[in-house]
Amino acid sequence: MRHSGRKPTPWRRLAVAAAAVIAAAAPGLAVPGTAQARQQSAPAARPGDLISAEPSLFRVMPGIPTLTKAWKVLYRSTDVNGNPDEVSGTVIVPDDGRTGTRPLLTYAVGTVGMGDQCAPSANFPKGTNVEASEINAALQRGWAVAVTDYQGLGTPGDHTYLVGRPEGTAVLDAARAAQRLPEARHAGVTADSPVAVMGYSQGGHASAWAAELARTYAPDLRIKGIASGGVPADELKGAAGGGGVVGLELMVAIGHDAAYPELDLDGYLNDEGRAVVTKLRGGCVLDNALATFGKSLDELTVRDPLASPDWQARLAADRLGTRAPGYPVYLYHGTADEIVSYDLGQQLRSDWCSRGNVVQWQSIPLANHAAAAVAGGTPALDWLAARIAGQPAQGNCG
Repeated sequence: MRHSGRKPTPWRRLAVAAAAVIAAAAPGLAVPGTAQARQQSAPAARPGDLISAEPSLFRVMPGIPTLTKAWKVLYRSTDVNGNPDEVSGTVIVPDDGRTGTRPLLTYAVGTVGMGDQCAPSANFPKGTNVEASEINAALQRGWAVAVTDYQGLGTPGDHTYLVGRPEGTAVLDAARAAQRLPEARHAGVTADSPVAVMGYSQGGHASAWAAELARTYAPDLRIKGIASGGVPADELKGAAGGGGVVGLELMVAIGHDAAYPELDLDGYLNDEGRAVVTKLRGGCVLDNALATFGKSLDELTVRDPLASPDWQARLAADRLGTRAPGYPVYLYHGTADEIVSYDLGQQLRSDWCSRGNVVQWQSIPLANHAAAAVAGGTPALDWLAARIAGQPAQGNCG
């Protein structure tokens, strides 16, 4: 311990002793100058607060730079029970010299896998994220973009895949983290920035959950609109089961087991199932599809989790449409979606409309899951741009 070299005077010794007596007599009272007072005066950590930030790169294709600046961030968020959590992500701003307040898009990516190496923040520098072109389209409009990695994807622990609440909070807190990043503030990302939310597939689920949570969880964000596509709005009906794609079904199970350890996924698996799940926990989406190719759940389990009331209750808790977002929403879905049933998108539209929310519904004829993502992206960005510009949204609920 380093000392100043100055001996304490009797009066100082008396003051310190008195402070100790007061602190002992009244533990809840902070005495000025004591460690307790310094601790109580420090601001409490908030969701969206930055833990760390480091320069990164954003590339649409390998080896080709973009006119952007990017930072990998670690920020505070909350888990399924509302407890503090840490999530990683990326903040990207156009390198255009602009310093005035600019719009901010918080973007939720679709399924990439469960291993940390699959996280968007790990793939943006390499130019290997499949949604980078969509994100770049927003950057070319002069918007800043925040992209969450989601809970457990890029940070310790299993990814809580398709668990609604931590997905939604991670998306909202990514926007807050961008607003609190000093380098982004210098480039016009501020608390006054109009905010848009967008995502497709898993990102549609996450952005829709962000929409339903935002009014109470993040009222500080100046949200102008939400665009969600291909939304697995009701997992209990099998949308999150991926249309019978076993790898996706097991990823949903792993994600919920991570959020709710009492579900005890391991107790439902046989030896082969445990080996497959171990692979899935560390794999990206194509790896996981190959690891389960040609297999059925019956081959990997000793009993069906969906027959359990505990599993049913946890999956039912992820259902969207039980509350109105309170912001204009653009929903789009392919009529031939083989992964997430078109009926689920229609039901979400109906639920939100019935609660008085403004919803612009756009079906994409004959489009499967992948085609609707491509066809729906630009119209969704155009719709968000109109909201950011202050144009009112009428919707087509009627």
